[in-house]
Amino acid sequence: MARQAAVCCAAALCAAALISPSSARAEFLVLRSGQRLHVTGYQLIGDRYHLQLAGGSAEIAASEVMGVEPEEIFTAQRPPVVVPRVAAAKAQAPFRALMEQSAARYGVDPDLIASIIAAESKFNPNAVSRRDARGLMQLMPATAARLGVRNVFDPRENIDAGTRYLRDLLVRYNNDLSLALAAYNAGPDKVEQYGRVVPPYRETISYVRRVQRSYARAKANSRVTLAGASSSSAAPAANSGARIADTAGL
Repeated sequence: MARQAAVCCAAALCAAALISPSSARAEFLVLRSGQRLHVTGYQLIGDRYHLQLAGGSAEIAASEVMGVEPEEIFTAQRPPVVVPRVAAAKAQAPFRALMEQSAARYGVDPDLIASIIAAESKFNPNAVSRRDARGLMQLMPATAARLGVRNVFDPRENIDAGTRYLRDLLVRYNNDLSLALAAYNAGPDKVEQYGRVVPPYRETISYVRRVQRSYARAKANSRVTLAGASSSSAAPAANSGARIADTAGL
């Protein structure tokens, strides 16, 4: 009876954690069942996790835990509305003309494309990763073949295919930028495996953070440049016409 009462108590605490308010340093444990358990602290002792919850504490078998997610990353983020920018901004990054062309073709912000290329290959068109991802947007051979790429190291083909793939991921994940970036890095199957959350892989978490920071800086710089151009009557702004996934309200 005592053991049964303990189990019931732990289950109640787990349920409370799942609905407890967010805290600044809280994390989520991803369970094998697909649930994400909200915890304020944890310690692995032997084959069991000892958890600190908002309403108390509990234990759970380590075999039931698939991974740990920092809470701060996983609020759904939507790309900002694309604003016009001055023509001089096109020269700020290598391959800008090709990025603008693909942006217009697939409705993806060119600044987002640039941020992904910077994170993937640092604008090296001949880059090859240890996993055999290739070119500016680091396309895997199977992905490149599916997208009809003949020469993955050709900047025009690579950017075009990578942008199309990114557009498809944004559509698939309802314009949730965090999930689209996670799928671009780890693969859509991993995002689905963890119940449409960012997989708890250090590399993927770092990648999502890095691209989002770079993208936010690019948009902030665009707004500053645009404001300066407007006040000084500089050259007229060039509207890229790019949108993300053509979703209303963005």
